Amino acid sequence: MQSGSRYRVISFFGTGVLVAFAVYAANLEATQSLITTLVPLFNRLSPTILAGRQLTIVVAVTVLLLLGTLLPLFKPRPRRLLDIILLSQQRVLVGGLALATIGYFDYSYRLPRPTLVLTICLLLALIPLWFVFIRRAPNESEERAIIIGDDYEQIDAILAETDATIVGYVSPPGSAAQGEHTGLLMTDGGQTTADREQIPPRFQKLTHLGGLSRLDNVLIKFDIDTAYLALSATDRGEFFGTLKACHEHGVATKAHRSHVDSVLFDAGKGSQIVNVDLKPWDWQEYLFKRLFDITFAGVALLLTAPLIALITVAIKLDSRGPVLYSQDRTAELGGTFQIYKFRSMLPKSEDSTPVNDEQNTRITRVGRVLRRTHLDEIPQLWSILTGQMSVVGPRAAWVDEEPLLEAETDMWRKRWFVKPGLTGLAQINQVSSTQPAEKLRYDLAYIRRQSFWLDVKIVIRQLWLVVLDVIELMRTSKSDE
Repeated sequence: MQSGSRYRVISFFGTGVLVAFAVYAANLEATQSLITTLVPLFNRLSPTILAGRQLTIVVAVTVLLLLGTLLPLFKPRPRRLLDIILLSQQRVLVGGLALATIGYFDYSYRLPRPTLVLTICLLLALIPLWFVFIRRAPNESEERAIIIGDDYEQIDAILAETDATIVGYVSPPGSAAQGEHTGLLMTDGGQTTADREQIPPRFQKLTHLGGLSRLDNVLIKFDIDTAYLALSATDRGEFFGTLKACHEHGVATKAHRSHVDSVLFDAGKGSQIVNVDLKPWDWQEYLFKRLFDITFAGVALLLTAPLIALITVAIKLDSRGPVLYSQDRTAELGGTFQIYKFRSMLPKSEDSTPVNDEQNTRITRVGRVLRRTHLDEIPQLWSILTGQMSVVGPRAAWVDEEPLLEAETDMWRKRWFVKPGLTGLAQINQVSSTQPAEKLRYDLAYIRRQSFWLDVKIVIRQLWLVVLDVIELMRTSKSDE
């Protein structure tokens, strides 16, 4: 049995045993007496001891439900100790809430309140300890690795530095680095005219394991611990697909220091091989983020409905032209989508060169108020609701503005790696497109640190800044009178 499969089996059954143990321990008469005597609020309750068929049913339901909520932890992913502890405790709490909900609606599956509380308390300690104990860490002396990429120079540099056992390499679609080295095979089955002598000798000894479409099978078949990235272009979609596949199988991803930057890699001092410092979210995090986006956008649209009507009238009275302004913006992974904003400038006066609002003579009187209070952004809530944007993420740039920003900042396209947002780290730090290097630094910091709770913090901070802007606008208006 491969180590990844072995980890899944051990973690799954071990967790089931611990959950059953916790229920039985919490159901003991001595334990019940202790909790109903010493714990406040529960000292008014009488000990409730389950037995026979009823105990069997609640144990089975508890085990199945907790196994379901802890499902992400059964995948052999490389996690820090603190991440393991926090994630496992979070899942246990979710399972406890689900158990309480089930018991509320169906008494036959109900754990008595003292038993439920003590079971969850025990699991909050036992489950993290269990996953820390079985945490999968590769044996450095027997590290099995593959190289994923098509850049001969990077591959040769990696082979010169690593002591891992390299079982072969996987190449991206359309790469010249496919096939046997007697003649490099193209994707159409023909052979290139590349001189064999131009290929690094170390690379010639590697076995071609297939394309990226077979990456999952390769990681499982060869029981891979580490994947070394050597892609010639890191802004391609395959890059993040590769990261996700490795993350799903608990495979660490690394690259050579001379071919990376500090954005996606942990480039600390020491070895010439550095770790990729970017974790794709698991599906629960994506679900929470999407639910948050839908809830936020839906509630905001309902609350601002009267304001939308008032802004519409104000724009029509202030200047000729449409109420809404549409523009093509850059989406995730370099795609495009159309956003809508309340028109804040004179019609047909847009310019791709970023300009501060104070210096922009094209902004209307109503437009200045809308921009100052961020109310011109309200129509973008619809884009969030339909899934084209998120509440939090790098602000989507105008497609005509992108070339100008890229010319000033080499790594601008790395912002494409996540869905664009209504606000982000750059916005709450009051950095705009007129400061592309600073804006990029904040956007990439968000990409590396992104999480649901970081999104919540950014939204709270942004709402507070809006309140301050409104107060400042009202104060300025009074002083001008």
